[in-house]
Amino acid sequence: MLLSKGFEVEMYTGTPAGEVVGFSDKIVAALDSFVREPDTRNVEYTTAPFCRYEHLLCELIKPRVRLRNYLKTLGDYTIIPGSTLPLGGAKEFHRSDPKNPYHDYIEQTYGTDVVTASIHINIGMSDPEALMRACRLIRLEAPLYLALSASSPFFDGNITGFHSTRWQLFPQTPQHVPLFESHLHHIRWVEEQLAAGTMQSVRHLWSSVRPNGDRRPYNLNRLELRICDLVSDPLHLLAITTLLEARLQQMLATPELDPLESSQLSEQTRSEDLLEITLENEKAVAKNSLNAKLRHWQDGRTLSAQDWISQMYDEVRPFAQAAGISCFLAPIKQILRDGNQAQRWLVEAETATPTQVIQGAIAQMHQQESLLAEAVCQPALVA
Repeated sequence: MLLSKGFEVEMYTGTPAGEVVGFSDKIVAALDSFVREPDTRNVEYTTAPFCRYEHLLCELIKPRVRLRNYLKTLGDYTIIPGSTLPLGGAKEFHRSDPKNPYHDYIEQTYGTDVVTASIHINIGMSDPEALMRACRLIRLEAPLYLALSASSPFFDGNITGFHSTRWQLFPQTPQHVPLFESHLHHIRWVEEQLAAGTMQSVRHLWSSVRPNGDRRPYNLNRLELRICDLVSDPLHLLAITTLLEARLQQMLATPELDPLESSQLSEQTRSEDLLEITLENEKAVAKNSLNAKLRHWQDGRTLSAQDWISQMYDEVRPFAQAAGISCFLAPIKQILRDGNQAQRWLVEAETATPTQVIQGAIAQMHQQESLLAEAVCQPALVA
């Protein structure tokens, strides 16, 4: 049985030349399913949860078509790929709602480090203890999903030396988030953070993975993977999501995959050791993505992100086949072979400027969306 899945997609708007220009206040007023971010230059749309990947593909594409059509009414504007301000504009915060006190806090505390674009993948899970187990496993493996999705090697006009400049900059908050041993542990910890002021609200938990629901932290119904950079290619995003779902299906069938049970690290310090390994792995992947050398949570052995993902692919493929979704998993092999978005851009940047690379990517993204919309979603768009 397939799990339900939905996306939160943050994107920049701007000119075909690559200048990021903000319209989120206008977009939110004109288009359903879009919400504003604190900085007006990026905007977010959410998709309804679906189990079938065919539905998800159109749910990803249709809002972009509507957004592009609306941007045309404002002038020669488009959607800009990538997860950081690629060609400039990082010195100033462009407020989307100057009267919002929470946005005051965001700007004053974090500045433009949070003016990023990303993908949040939500996977439905109704059992709170199974959800906590899933959060433990996926948090330790979240660097692998960042390695597949990295798309921010440029920032403020420069090549930064990071494949995911977004995750290098982004403030994970609070500074220490434990591996939650149970739903009750999660509830008590969130209540403590709110009382201490280290979280401004239940939404102010910015880690690579978090449990989510309609009344956090009490009523939870989904895992939210927050680490991924913006994946412009919808087919690649569905492949990453399929890898995640197949891993969760494996965990549901094999609960002993729980790292707190199956890790061979010292039982006395296991939880903190696992967190230390994970944070090191996240930093390594932000720097070198698929080429990063990582430590495995199971036994501490060292291997590359690419090799770890290849091993996981082979391990979860039978679960994807049993669920009838292995065709959506296949593009993972293409990413491993050809590189993620950041790696491909950096190859182009050996003979072109970041501006030229981004301008080409803007046109390529638009062309791909148009082809997919026509081939897959045209009846729905007409309707």
